[in-house]
Amino acid sequence: MVICMALLLAAAHGRARAATFSPIDPTQFAWQQKPGAHLPLETGLTDDTGKPVSLRDLVGKFPLILDLGYFHCPSLCGVVRADLFSALQQSGLVAGRDYSLIAASIDPAETATDAAAARQSDAAEFPGLGVAVFHYLTGSQQAISTVEQAVGFRARYDARYRQFLHPSGLVFLSRQGVVSSYLLGVGYKGGDIRAAVIRARAGGIARAALPILLLCFHFDSSTGRYTLAITKILRLLGLLTVALIAALVLVLSHSPARPRIPPRPGT
Repeated sequence: MVICMALLLAAAHGRARAATFSPIDPTQFAWQQKPGAHLPLETGLTDDTGKPVSLRDLVGKFPLILDLGYFHCPSLCGVVRADLFSALQQSGLVAGRDYSLIAASIDPAETATDAAAARQSDAAEFPGLGVAVFHYLTGSQQAISTVEQAVGFRARYDARYRQFLHPSGLVFLSRQGVVSSYLLGVGYKGGDIRAAVIRARAGGIARAALPILLLCFHFDSSTGRYTLAITKILRLLGLLTVALIAALVLVLSHSPARPRIPPRPGT
């Protein structure tokens, strides 16, 4: 009975929290992979010097790696970009000869100044990679949404935490701007990056990647953990565990003592 009451109290606590906290359905932000889709080449963006560019200006010479995130992201975006750059260093590929890269901000509030600062930081951390030939882009909400929809990227801004909720991953595009393949999540390997670039250069289109969902939200890049979200869950589970243990001790302490069996004669 006491255990049931503890469970009911925990359920009531959960309902009370649900009334003030709207849970996020992460499946709403999974990639909608679109192999064979075309990048909207007429979309106008702005480079890190403040110069207007269209996506058409960036295709034609090399396969493209598209990294969607934002430059002031407090969570996973910087980790994804750094992981990609580390893998590129191990791939044997040469920027400006074998591939080009677009780092496009999904935050319409970011500007060319933010993009330039990101380029400068990346160039200092990865000297010799060829960051100078990469494209760091920002754009209007309409332009960003057009690119997101074309490659199946879904994001939402959470005003409460002042972060964008979005999936992590990379899109590889052919020289014609056609989606060739995806690498989802994080933890990229040089061989995988190289294979994806070679496929895109040949105009190949891979099957949809294994649907790994790693969301950029509440992620602490210094610890590599989703600290805020996980802490809340652990606290709730901890309270429930303590309540159950206390209820079990209470039940056992009030249980009637078992009668003592007298010893048999002659023993």
